[in-house]
This record gives sequence, C-alpha cells and structure tokens, in this order.
Amino acid sequence: MSGAHDTKPVYPDEQAITTSFERAYEQHRQRIRQYFSLKLNPRVAEDMTQQVFLKAAENIHSFKGTSNLFTWIFKIAQNTVKNEYRKLSRKKESPFDFKDYESQSISLEFTKYVDFRIDIGAALKKLDEVDQEIIALRFFVDCTLSEISKIVGMRESAVKNRLYRSLERLKKELKEWGDIAIMSIQDLISIVDKGGNEDSSNRLKKVQHDLFAELSNNVERISTKYNHRPSRKVVIEIYPDLPTFHQAVGEADAPNWFMGTYEGHILKIVSPLNPGPEHTYQSILKSTVHLFTMWLINDINPMAPKWIRQGIGGFEAKQMTQDFIKGSTEDAIRNLAIPSFDELNNDTWDFETMKGFQFSYLFVEFVCEQYGIDALNIVMRNPHDFHGIFKCSELELHKEMVEYIKK
Repeated sequence: MSGAHDTKPVYPDEQAITTSFERAYEQHRQRIRQYFSLKLNPRVAEDMTQQVFLKAAENIHSFKGTSNLFTWIFKIAQNTVKNEYRKLSRKKESPFDFKDYESQSISLEFTKYVDFRIDIGAALKKLDEVDQEIIALRFFVDCTLSEISKIVGMRESAVKNRLYRSLERLKKELKEWGDIAIMSIQDLISIVDKGGNEDSSNRLKKVQHDLFAELSNNVERISTKYNHRPSRKVVIEIYPDLPTFHQAVGEADAPNWFMGTYEGHILKIVSPLNPGPEHTYQSILKSTVHLFTMWLINDINPMAPKWIRQGIGGFEAKQMTQDFIKGSTEDAIRNLAIPSFDELNNDTWDFETMKGFQFSYLFVEFVCEQYGIDALNIVMRNPHDFHGIFKCSELELHKEMVEYIKK
C-alpha cells in the first residue's frame, strides 16, 4: 500500500487519505478479523479481512472524510458479513454467529492473584440481536461508543443506555457465585478457547462456585506464606474431559492421572465433572491449588527444582492423605529405593512410577518440620546452597531425609 510503483501523481489530500488508510490498516486489521471470527468463522476470518481492506483500498477515493475511517471500513465488513449470510442461507448452512461462539468468556476476579474465566454464551443468548451486536462491537471488536453509534445507526446516548442495560442483565445472570464480587464487566471480557462447553449450566455453576471456594481459601494464604506477590494474575481454563485436555496441551497419549498443567500464567485443568478414572471431583479442586502453588514457585524462581515445586504444591494442596502416602511408598522405603534429588527432576511420566509426588511431599515436610518454613523459603530461592541453609552437603541432607522418612 506504499504506492512506491504508482505512476500517477498523488495530490496532498489524496496522500493524506492514503497515509490515513495505511495507518487504519495497521491499527484495525485485528479488530476486523475478530469481527469475522465472531460473525462467520475463525477459519475464514483472515481471508475475509484481507478482502475488506482490498475493497476499501479500491474505493478509498469515495471516502469523503466526513466520518471516521474505521467506521467506513467497518461498514464494508458488515456488508461482507451480510453477503456471506445470504450465501449460507442459499446453501442452507448456519452462520457461525458470535452468540454460539464457544470461547466467549469473562474473567471474574476474586483475589488479587487469580482471574477465573467462564463461558457467557448462554447469558448472551438472552439479549436481543441489537444488544448482542453492541456487546460484540464494544468488547470483542474493541469499538468506542462513538464508533458503535455510527455502525448500528443509533445516537451515542442510545447505544450507551442499551450497553449498560445489557451489562446489568449479564451481571444479574452471572452474579450467583457464592460470595464472589464480580468486577466491572467492561474491564473483563476476553476471548479464550477452552476446547468445549460443559454439558449443563447448573452443574457448571457448581464447578465454578466450588473452585472459587477452594482457591479463595488458599491463594492469599499461600502467597503470603511464601513471601511473594505474583508478577501477574493467573488465568484458569477448564477443559470438558481428559481427552480434550490432553489434546489441548499436546499430550494426546498422556496417562489418566495427568489432569492439569500450567503454561505461562495459565492453569489448564480438566473439568471436575469429568475427572477420568483416577481422579474425583474433589481431587481436581485440590489439584488446582497444587497447580497454583507450583506456578507461584516458578514465578519466584523459574530454576527451582521439580521436587521443590511438586513437593510444596502437594504439601499446600493436601490432596494426598497420609495413609495414601505411607501405603504407596512403604515398599520403596523398605527397599531403600528412595529417589535422589536429581532423580526427582525427572520430567517424564516415570515421575509418577517412582512415587515422585509422594517423595517430593515427604522431602518438603521434612524441611518444614526439621528446619522450618524460613528454610523452605530460602531453599526454593537458592536450591543449591545446601551448606549455607542446612549446614551440610546435598548428599548429607538427602541421608537426613531418608532417616526421617524411614521412621
């Protein structure tokens, strides 16, 4: 669009329009693309976006400058959507309208450190078509009220009133989450692809309520205990079942006990409603605390060894009972097959086979009981300073742990 190969002279007013158009392309391409993702299909969004801007470039001479350039381009996008709807109607196919878009969600903040994202598709369906369009333009396409008023052909004051009424209705639909205070929805709507929806609105509400309760009872406590203010909020995503979760995290052949992980600041878990054969509803809830704790330690020190991350995660979540730990490790303890620190850094599925979760827990319990929480805080930050922290070598500390575990 630079015009480097044009042979015709470009006059000052035309040059200004061209420059403005190039700027609009850079600023608004993603917004137009998102609109197509919501109204048609994410798979065709990029192609449709390019078509719109090509058409706009071809007709830029007709832009009089009396309106916002973005809204002029957006009108082309709207007409493109209408044309596609007509084509789909003739083919008897349904448009991929945003009200059925699986990944629409809002974030509910209930602590300083966690955003919890939930699907709002069902609530949006209770709004009429115009209000759905206004919500989509404001929060999914990031339009200003002025832009929306021009796009939908209403006064800005009318758009504002409809928007606020719609938000109040959404709040009413979504506010029953125990004692959770919902932040301003204007600041919270985001797009997340969770891989599917839960099968029941009432059951989903219970899952979210119970996760809120489990996390709100632990997140602040754990963050305070380990003297760390997280660098950013954690986002929690729920996947509908184990196969979907395994596929989403790139571990299609993972064992059934693998139900959660974290990538960056996002905790990914399988739904407690479909925990698989080796977990229960309650164990998934506790495992989410485990994952948050592991993420927190990683935020403190990305180089913290696995036995510290897993051990503290299990220690804080308490999803393993003492009887389970004792029963599952007694053969290894009797045969002195207790893994070393290096062996507990195993990132394969063998970690579970060697009872890595249990022994990591026991190692952390040992440090807390014998040296105190301050020592645990120091070792997670300086995991190789055994002499400075414990006044002994790594091998000597491991021997101490083995003697503790054998008792």
